[in-house]
Amino acid sequence: YTIMLTSRSSSEEIVEGMTAGADDFVTKPFNSAEMSMRITAGARMLSMETRDMLIFTLAKLAESRDPDTGQHLERVQRYSRALAAQLAIKSKYEGIIDSRFLRNIFLTSPLHDIGKVGIPDSILLKPGRLTPEEFEVMKTHTVVGAETLQPAVEQHPDVSYLRMARDIALSHHEKFDGSGYPHGLVGDDIPLAARIVAVADVYDALTTSRVYKDAFSHGKSMEIIVESAGSHFDPFLVQSFIEIEPQVIET
Repeated sequence: YTIMLTSRSSSEEIVEGMTAGADDFVTKPFNSAEMSMRITAGARMLSMETRDMLIFTLAKLAESRDPDTGQHLERVQRYSRALAAQLAIKSKYEGIIDSRFLRNIFLTSPLHDIGKVGIPDSILLKPGRLTPEEFEVMKTHTVVGAETLQPAVEQHPDVSYLRMARDIALSHHEKFDGSGYPHGLVGDDIPLAARIVAVADVYDALTTSRVYKDAFSHGKSMEIIVESAGSHFDPFLVQSFIEIEPQVIET
């Protein structure tokens, strides 16, 4: 992180310095308190960038065990943030979805399947439909993921993105009608972030080819999502997902 200390203060000169690689600037003569605050702010930004990189690296580590997923994490990130941003303009979620929520869901949605590190390769990489017994093992990835993240939550109970990461890992396979897993939660008892990621995750799974299935078209995938409103998915979220269809197609 580079702070440029300069006697030049015109807009053109500042732009030139930033283009050359500076991250911030202070003009001379400078105030020591201001300089100290800018250094503190720079350190905070570096810390956040390191955190973001670490979280995404952990998520990619889990994904690396399943080489068939392509850019799944990146797409789920974007679908989730776009859907959350659409919900943010609704009166129903006023005061609930804010800029921090949007940043957190982009940051933590890639961790939804982190628990798959605990699933045996014979099941995780099986090139076909799982048996009922194998599926029961696969379902445990939700609990494994939550248990992996829970110690961090307990160490830092006030850190909102850790709580969100745990909630998503645990509950992104819950269904709105209570038929999901691991706890059979119903409706709004399912954490909002998990309900959002559920739509994003399933849509991406539908539109992606795997060894055991061909990719569905966007139209067919949207049809399945809409038909699942009220059973698998929160109907309000499905309607909002329809509203961001251009962004979904672009992603």
